[in-house]
Amino acid sequence: MTKVVCLTFNPFQENTYIVLDEESRACVIIDPGCYTPPEEAELARTIASLALKPVRLLNTHCHLDHIFGNAFAAETFQLLLEIHPKEITMLERAPQAAQFYGVPFPRLSPSPSAFLEEGDVVAFGKVQLEVLHTPGHSPGSICFFCRHTQQLIAGDVLFFESIGRTDLPGGDHDTLIDTIIHKLLPLGDSVQVFPGHGPATSIGYERIHNPFLQSTF
Repeated sequence: MTKVVCLTFNPFQENTYIVLDEESRACVIIDPGCYTPPEEAELARTIASLALKPVRLLNTHCHLDHIFGNAFAAETFQLLLEIHPKEITMLERAPQAAQFYGVPFPRLSPSPSAFLEEGDVVAFGKVQLEVLHTPGHSPGSICFFCRHTQQLIAGDVLFFESIGRTDLPGGDHDTLIDTIIHKLLPLGDSVQVFPGHGPATSIGYERIHNPFLQSTF
């Protein structure tokens, strides 16, 4: 059975996800946003308390709030980073973005060791996460979909009654709306959505209540 654990970190209140296979205890870490030593300790403590074995380190996209903890997770759990190839520029420019926001950047993220593309499957234990390329918020944004349990790790694509920002470099509003309509909504109303910020929601709820989507129907 697939279980999703959410930890909220850093000044941007970013959701870090641990997705685990309850039988094997294997897990993946998605978007480690831990920024301070206490937050790093919380991530490590959570993994230890659940007796988990981290096997992969994934980013939905590489805006700074989603990668603050990449170096810590990679070093602590001996993991290699995996991202979409179109996020390389975002990853490399993260320290400059931190300067813009006046937020000291902790440790530089490692470079990716592998790239994730549309149609790839991240498999561990009995869990299979399908990779969906979902641009608009960022050129190489990806979501991870567990079809068996109807769970979607959505990054900053779709939020509770909102959508990702498109005023940042590489963002495009029309592309993001197209992504949501043609990639996420067809997954089905029962799909539970775990966004990069804020509370979980569902495709069905957002189809009806999300103000950014109402003009599209």
